[in-house]
Amino acid sequence: MDDTDIEQVTLALLDGANDKDSEVQEQVRKSMLTLGKQQPDRVLAMCQDYLLKHPKLVVIHRVVILQTIELIVSSRIEEITAPRIKSIITLASDEMTRSKEIIPDWQQAASNILVAVGNKHINDIMEEILSKFQPGVLPHFFVVQTLANLSDSNVYGMVPFLNAILGTMLPMLSMAKQDNMKWVFSSALCHFSDSILEYLANLDKAPDPTVRKDTFSSEIYTAFDILFNSWLQSREPKLRLTVAEAVGSLCHLMPSDKLEEQIPRIIPAIMSLYKKNNEHYVISKSLCQVLDASVNMGSRVLETQLEGLLFVLHQQVSAPVDYSDPHTVRNHNEALRCFSLLANSFPDRLVMFVLQKLENSNERSRMGSLGVLRHLINSSTSTMESKKLLILASIRQPMADHSNKVKKCVVQVISAMAHHGYLELEGGELLVRFIVQNCALPDTYQRGQRSTDPEEVTNEALRTMCDNTLHLLTTTVGRLADVLWPKLLYYVTPPQYSNATTALCKSLIVLGNKKKSNEEPSFKINFTQEVNLSSPQTLMIRLLVNAAFPFRSRGHGAPSLSLLHVLSINIHPKTETIWDKDIPPLLSVVEESTSESLDKKQWDEKLLKLLSKTLVAVDDDKWVCQLAAEATRYLPTYNNAPEEKSFLYRCIGVTLQQCFNKEVVKKQLQEILLAARHNDAAEREGVAMGIGLCANSHLEGTLAKLDEFGKSDAFKKSPSIFNLLKERNEVEVEKVKSTLILCYGQVAINAPPDKILNRIDQDILRSISKHFNTKVLGIKVETKDLTMKLSLIQSVGLIAKAISECVKKQGYIFSRKQELINVMLDFIKSEPTDSLKTPLRHLVMTTCANLMPLEPTLSENESFDLLKVCVNSVFSLPPETDTPEKTKDEETLDPKQRKALYRDTLAALQELLKSVLARDPTPDGLQSVFKHVETWLSSGQDHERERAVTATAHTLADYLDNLNVKNMVSFHNLGALLGRLSPRCSDPNPVVRTAAVDCIYTLLNIQLRYEGFSFDYKDEAVEGLLPLKDQLANPDPSVLYKTCSDLTKVMSKRLPQQQLTTLVFMLFEGLVDSQVNCCRASSVILNTLLKNRGGGLQDLVPEMLEVLHVRLQSITEEQVRVAVGQTVLILASQHLQTVVNTLVNQPLPFDSWISEMWMALGSDPIVASQIIEMVMEKLVVMAPFVDKKESMMRGGTTKVATSQPLAMTCGLKELLLNGQSQEPAVSVFPQLFSCLTVRLGSSVGVVVPKDNNFKHPSSIHVAGIAAEALRILLARAQLDEVMKRLDEEDAWNAMREPSTHVMGVTILAKAMAKHAGPRLPAIVECLCPSLSNIYECQRITVTAFFSELLNHHVVTELMLIDVLLNNMMERISDPCCTVRMLAVRGLGNIAVGSPEKVNKYAKELLAAMSSGMEEKDDPGKLITHEAMSGLSKVLQHLDKKNVHLLVVYIFMKIKPFLENENDDIRCASILLMGNLSKFGSGEQVFKDQIHNVLVSLLMHLVDPNAQVVKACKYAMRVCAPVVGSEQVTAMFQNHLHDDKSLHYGEFINDLTKYLIQDFPGMLNFYHISVIQFFKSNWAEVRAAAAIFIGFLLGNLQQEHFSHLNMGTITKGLVMLLQDPDPVVRVKAAEAMGHFH
Repeated sequence: MDDTDIEQVTLALLDGANDKDSEVQEQVRKSMLTLGKQQPDRVLAMCQDYLLKHPKLVVIHRVVILQTIELIVSSRIEEITAPRIKSIITLASDEMTRSKEIIPDWQQAASNILVAVGNKHINDIMEEILSKFQPGVLPHFFVVQTLANLSDSNVYGMVPFLNAILGTMLPMLSMAKQDNMKWVFSSALCHFSDSILEYLANLDKAPDPTVRKDTFSSEIYTAFDILFNSWLQSREPKLRLTVAEAVGSLCHLMPSDKLEEQIPRIIPAIMSLYKKNNEHYVISKSLCQVLDASVNMGSRVLETQLEGLLFVLHQQVSAPVDYSDPHTVRNHNEALRCFSLLANSFPDRLVMFVLQKLENSNERSRMGSLGVLRHLINSSTSTMESKKLLILASIRQPMADHSNKVKKCVVQVISAMAHHGYLELEGGELLVRFIVQNCALPDTYQRGQRSTDPEEVTNEALRTMCDNTLHLLTTTVGRLADVLWPKLLYYVTPPQYSNATTALCKSLIVLGNKKKSNEEPSFKINFTQEVNLSSPQTLMIRLLVNAAFPFRSRGHGAPSLSLLHVLSINIHPKTETIWDKDIPPLLSVVEESTSESLDKKQWDEKLLKLLSKTLVAVDDDKWVCQLAAEATRYLPTYNNAPEEKSFLYRCIGVTLQQCFNKEVVKKQLQEILLAARHNDAAEREGVAMGIGLCANSHLEGTLAKLDEFGKSDAFKKSPSIFNLLKERNEVEVEKVKSTLILCYGQVAINAPPDKILNRIDQDILRSISKHFNTKVLGIKVETKDLTMKLSLIQSVGLIAKAISECVKKQGYIFSRKQELINVMLDFIKSEPTDSLKTPLRHLVMTTCANLMPLEPTLSENESFDLLKVCVNSVFSLPPETDTPEKTKDEETLDPKQRKALYRDTLAALQELLKSVLARDPTPDGLQSVFKHVETWLSSGQDHERERAVTATAHTLADYLDNLNVKNMVSFHNLGALLGRLSPRCSDPNPVVRTAAVDCIYTLLNIQLRYEGFSFDYKDEAVEGLLPLKDQLANPDPSVLYKTCSDLTKVMSKRLPQQQLTTLVFMLFEGLVDSQVNCCRASSVILNTLLKNRGGGLQDLVPEMLEVLHVRLQSITEEQVRVAVGQTVLILASQHLQTVVNTLVNQPLPFDSWISEMWMALGSDPIVASQIIEMVMEKLVVMAPFVDKKESMMRGGTTKVATSQPLAMTCGLKELLLNGQSQEPAVSVFPQLFSCLTVRLGSSVGVVVPKDNNFKHPSSIHVAGIAAEALRILLARAQLDEVMKRLDEEDAWNAMREPSTHVMGVTILAKAMAKHAGPRLPAIVECLCPSLSNIYECQRITVTAFFSELLNHHVVTELMLIDVLLNNMMERISDPCCTVRMLAVRGLGNIAVGSPEKVNKYAKELLAAMSSGMEEKDDPGKLITHEAMSGLSKVLQHLDKKNVHLLVVYIFMKIKPFLENENDDIRCASILLMGNLSKFGSGEQVFKDQIHNVLVSLLMHLVDPNAQVVKACKYAMRVCAPVVGSEQVTAMFQNHLHDDKSLHYGEFINDLTKYLIQDFPGMLNFYHISVIQFFKSNWAEVRAAAAIFIGFLLGNLQQEHFSHLNMGTITKGLVMLLQDPDPVVRVKAAEAMGHFH
């Protein structure tokens, strides 16, 4: 390669170094570097020359070239000649110092070259730099900067020069007036100091081990003097910081006496910088270096600076640390390091300072002090040993701080203290208490709230931190075990620590288990010695109440139970055995439950049972009595937790059961009644339950105490006080009375059954009546207090329950039953009807249900009133989801409470209905209940229907369960019940639907019982109803439709004849139900019944037709219209001709009513067959459209559809939608398919006429209607695979539109050929006449269809090929260009579909293809394209003899198309070339032709069109054997696969090696061919040409260069380097990198 070529290329790259595209710039740099690495001296020389010849080059351009020089020097420093090194040094030095102004990018790039050279040639560099670093002359900024950087990059090379440099530099310092010069000198001195220190630290590796610190001391001090005394006072912040950094580094090298002398000045000066600069890290680092140097030399004067130092450093550690900003983090760490250095020299002063600072209440100051304290405790352990008690005393003050941020720091300090033995000392327990207090913090925010302070420490975060700290102290600091056990138990019982219970219990469990397993004596707790500790009884009560609410206080239930288990022998020695057995199963229940899934009632029972069993096992009356007393005293602890307090009352009741000292029992009952907060509902309930439980063992004593309390002073007020406190006292007295009334109810239900009956009237009811002032019970004053009402209702209910239990063993007439029921009903009537806010309704109904079974029985009127009031009161309530408006004095219920209240109220009503029905279980009794519910069944409100049908389902189920048919009674109300309930099976509400099926199932089972079948008899049809419930869960109307139909069949089968009329009339009412779905169900059930059993009603058809005709038009619900429309259309089937004529003349598009009519006509195969024949006949003879001029002004015509054929096509489409039209449609499938295909061809691009017979012309797509009809026909013929293919390829939409119609028809033909072959002969026969039709559109459609059929072998199998071929040959001369193109395509397709026939028709095919390639009337070259594609296919199957003479002729025809701009033609020509290859193998003339186009094929491997790339790969693979090189052949066949991606660069790189090796004589031709592509229209191809040339040059041996015209190549690449496309420029630059 000629040197001039390399120079030209290098020059072009140097020119391109400033390209506007960053990727090009990068590639230029890489190529220059590549060339530079190969020929460093030459490229460096060119770079130098370029810079020298272009002194005015823009800076950025110069910088790129200088950076390239630096990279070449760095990578090839060993290979560059000494003269070149010297000239590079001179150049870089000159570039760096040419401009006296500072231009950072340029001068830095030059400086970097010097540093790179300096790593190897330090002496040469120093010679050059020192020539520009002369005494008495202020040097260039970058000269100093270069010296600084050299001292970093080559420490061992530079340090020996530093003495001389410092000697020259020091006088210059006073000359520096500009801040930037001061900055660079300071920076250099800092680097020099760091280098000297590194040199001294590694003397063993240094070239001169005699160098000592004092070698530099005097110079360093001189430099320090100027920097410190003069420059540190600068106003420029950047300079001040750099000077400060330098001062810090210089201190280590200063003489010790000088440093000692200067310390009182240095430290205040550096500290003063904090106020002047925002960036503090450098200042703290410098200060740290000064302190390090001072401490290392044992400075005495440092102590004088201590006070100011500590103050400033404290400010730094107190500053906020932003962890996203590394500077603030480093600054904080440097400040802490300063404290560590000082702590080693002045421990007492330092600790006193920090502890005094802790007293400052400022948040930041405290956090800083605590941070220092923590650091010192952790890092200076020996120093802090003697200060422990002092620190312990001082930490108390920040512990009282309210700030969570401060608390977090305190916790971190406590954690450090714990690991260093502080907590065992006196006062350590306060630190433990602090941790526990913060474990008990409440949540900061309600759910969804967010803080605005990013640094905020929320209560949750602090609490979690304390939980973790307590856990760590328990598990990792072994010596703390005796500090924490048992002292942590102090915090378990006080309520203020309840939120810490979980953390406390977990730690105590770990400690207790450890001590127990190690058998440590300290495991046994001495409760008398531990004065602050609660008694075992209080501990047990606290943990038991915690366990009752296991998911509260952060899930304290399981830990509380586990701790109770661990403490067993500490609570009482006899508890261990029973708790070992009973507590683990309870823990399992909690672990397997959630707060939602736990059965709270059952759980409470289990815990009370555990308590009872424990007390029996303890068997110590004194201990039990003490437990009762302490539990009673502990009650106020739960004043803010009513549910917990209620459970504790029950615990006291269970305890009193086991207490045998009657005086103690009496005393505790008195205390409970006096201390109770009677205003609280939960507490009243709790007191009553506790006293009730006590009565189980102490009935007499309990009743006596209640009576005594009822007469006590609690109910007596003096007149004056009464008047003053009238309202409050009345309220209080009524609440106390409410408690007592509840107590009596609980006593009745809990007392032993054998003792209670004779106390009901004389003791219990009498006492209740005395406290509840109503006229019914003898006193004429009526209370309005809701609490007393609720208490009375509950008590009466409990008493009724108690009596029910007792009367199973002994008879009893409850004479006051009706009175009490009337009182209850009065209560319910007084409730508001539009809301449910109190439990009064459900309590009343529960109580009435409990009273119902008791004698005497209610009269009919009494039962009617009871049911009417209760049912209406409940069903009329608004839905549960409605939120009532809040009034002034009322509290609204939360959603959970509302849900529970609704659930309880509805359940109570159900129980009441059940208890009423139980008194009269007959059809009449059932009717008496049902009549209150039935009106609600058809309510317009979802929730009301749901309540009614659910109640009915439950009532019927109860009726069936208790049915006992003694004599043959008929179930006379079956029809009426079914008529009301069956339409509900289609209700929009899924709950109603399911419940309705349950009702019908139950009703039919009741009927079976009445018919005499046994209770266990299962009727198959009736049992078949149950699976229908699953289907009803699906709201799909078609599913509901079928389900109703199935349901009706079962009802019809089981319904007695005499019940039919009632049912039908009920169903007529159902047609106007409030719910549309139920109207539909009514019509479905009605139709099914009429078909099955209503033959006698045929006389009513005319009348029904008129009614249903009107209905059909007024019903909006589609499925209801279908159901009712079916009836209409069945009747209309007898008048076919009239109906069809009417329908055809209806306005288009058809409305849904007409469409349904048409669809129903398909139900009768004979009728459908007649209509299809009629429509086909008309479509053949009637004109599909007429041509109308668009306007007088413009030329051109529009195709306008004729209305009769269009309406018939619409009707046919609707008719075929009926599944039953399948048989008639399939019987004439070939004719109908052909008719619709031709109709579709005639409809493409046709518009709807604008006349009165068309309502909305724009909504009709003429071709779309024909396409849809054809699609439905294929479905009816069950050609599923055909349809699947058409849908997948979106053929239907394609067939409708003029631009894609041919493609759509082609897809249709392909699908038919593949999946409906046997049907084709008849179809082809039907379609042939249309090929000579006057309508061009029809010829196009049929030709397209036939053309594609020839693509499939099935036509040969069916012996259709001759017919189709002849038709195609005829169409080649068709006047329509599209038809000719399709005919050529069809002939080419023969090669794919019937390859064995190709040679038979060779002459005709080749003639047709040749004429196609020469077609003149071919504006889009479509025929040419098809001819080439077709010839490609045909060639694959032709014998050589048929083609041999034509090969070169065809090749010559193809070549011009290779560079055609049309992608498809390019692709087809390349593929054809590939297919010609087999006919030319072995012939030199063909081989030459392949080499002629090889470059073109290689270039198009990166063609922008993917199909062209694919074609190139194919052509090159099949031509490979002809090329004449085994290696090239192997490459083409191994790498050029369609499914493999090709790394083009690597491929061309390898290929050029083989081309050079095997075809050296062709290199001239190749490179000239490639250079022509430098001017290609496609950027990708131009880039590929550059790549090819690049690799060709890179792989070419010297002897072959004579074959190439390097001048042309160089010129071409230089041109490409200026190409508008950056990708081309990148590749051109890359290619230039191969010029070496």
